[in-house]
Amino acid sequence: MENVIEIEHLKKSFGNNQVLKDISLNLAKGENLVILGKSGTGKSVLIKCIVGLIKPDEGKLTALQKNILELNTKELNALRKKIGFLFQSAALYDSMSVKENLEFPLRDLKELKQDEINIKVIEALQNVGLEKAINKMPSELSGGMRKRIGLARTLILNPEIMLYDEPTTGLDPITSKEISSLILEMQKKFNTASIIITHDIECARITANRVIVLNDGTCYAEGTFKELEQSNDEKIKGFFI
Repeated sequence: MENVIEIEHLKKSFGNNQVLKDISLNLAKGENLVILGKSGTGKSVLIKCIVGLIKPDEGKLTALQKNILELNTKELNALRKKIGFLFQSAALYDSMSVKENLEFPLRDLKELKQDEINIKVIEALQNVGLEKAINKMPSELSGGMRKRIGLARTLILNPEIMLYDEPTTGLDPITSKEISSLILEMQKKFNTASIIITHDIECARITANRVIVLNDGTCYAEGTFKELEQSNDEKIKGFFI
C-alpha cells in the first residue's frame, strides 16, 4: 500500500531531555494508526514534527511525498491544508459561532462563493450529526459537541491525513465511545489516513488498524490491537489492564 507518511530515525531533544531518541514508522493511505505511550514519551512532539510545528534534530520525515524538513514556509502551509489536526481542546474560536468557526478554514479558497461555503458548512455538520448547532456559540456546547465541531472544521478541507491528539480526553465514557466511532466512520467515508494519539484504550480498540507503543523515545512495539493486548511484555501489558 502507498505510504502517506514515512519517518526514519527521527530524533528530538529539548536541552538535555532527549524526547524522541529513534522513531521510525510509516502510515499507509486510508489506515488508522494508534500511538500509545505514557506521558512524556514524545507522542505530541512527534505529530507536531509531522506538521512542521517542531523541527526535529535528526532523521527523515516525508508526508504526501514531500520532505517536511526541506519545505519553505509557503510550501509547508500548502501541505498543512492537506493535513487535519484535531487538538485535545478542539481549539474552537470562542468569539465565533459554530457556522463562523467552520467557515474560517475556507477563507483562503477565493474561488468559493458564499452559497458554496454554506453547503460545505452544512455537509460538515451533517457528517458529525450536529447541523442544529450551526448558530450556537462554543460556550453553549458540551465537551463532546465541541470535539465534534472541531472535527467537522478539520474535515471541511477534505484532508488526506488526520492527526488526532488525545481526541477523547476529558469526555465521559459514552461520549468518548461516540467520538471514537465517529473517527472510524470518517475513515470509512473519506478514506483518510490517521494517526491517533491516545491514552484511552477503548478508543484504540475501536479505531486502530495498527498500534505502535512508544517507550523511552523509541517505537517499542507494533501490531494489531489484539496482538498487543495478548502480549506478556510488562511494558505493553500496562496499557491493556
